[in-house]
Formats: sequence, C-alpha cells, structure tokens
Amino acid sequence: MDNRIPPPLVATLFGLLAWLAAGHLPGALELTLEWRLGLALVVLLAGAAVSLGGVLCFRRARTTVNPLKPQAATALVRPGVYRYTRNPMYLGFAMALTAWSIFLAWPPALLGFVAYMNRFQIGPQERALAVMLFT
Repeated sequence: MDNRIPPPLVATLFGLLAWLAAGHLPGALELTLEWRLGLALVVLLAGAAVSLGGVLCFRRARTTVNPLKPQAATALVRPGVYRYTRNPMYLGFAMALTAWSIFLAWPPALLGFVAYMNRFQIGPQERALAVMLFT
C-alpha cells in the first residue's frame, strides 16, 4: 500500500469519514457555529498557503510533486517553506483537515490521516530520499 493512493484523495477520504463519524461518535467541540466557521476558515487558508508554498518550491527546483513516484525526484528541495517543514504539502492537507474537523466540531478527524500519511507516504519517501542522497 506504500505510495499507492494520492495524498489529496487520502485527505478527501479522511474528511468524508470525519463527516460521517462526527454526528455519531463522542469528542465534539463546544463552540458556536460562528466561531467554528471563522476559525476553520483561518486554518484552511493557512493550510492552503503552506501547501502552495511547497508546490512552488518544487516547481522552482524543477522536480516532481508526484508523491507516488519518489524515485523520480531530481533535487532535494531545501529553500522556502522547506526550511521549516519537510512535508509542507502534507502539512497543508493536515491543516485543511484540521479546519474541517473544527467546522464539524469533531477534533479526532485528523488522527487517522496523520497515522496513514506517516506510514504509507512519508516513510516510503524517506527511504527513497535516503537512496538518492547516499548513492
């Protein structure tokens, strides 16, 4: 299952699962809709900016943004948002899911996504990066 499902689809699936579970499982936030909507929009916009920053850095480095083929990477990207995080695109998706979970008033929405991404996306990419750096 390593690197088989595109991360945007993974985020969408976890968002859908969160929506389905939010009304049926415990863990709801005690915030009014206005507060949840405002906070969710701020977090969503910040997440979009972080993801877009990662994509732009990859484009400038002329390397692939396709996480399903990490062996196709032609450069190690370190400037821009990569000075602060190794996975800004995934961080942006996590922030979007955080915004969604705030809106739904159900914080557990993010946990499954983070666990999945660490196991099936980030791990394989780290191994491919190690091969690229040490061969």
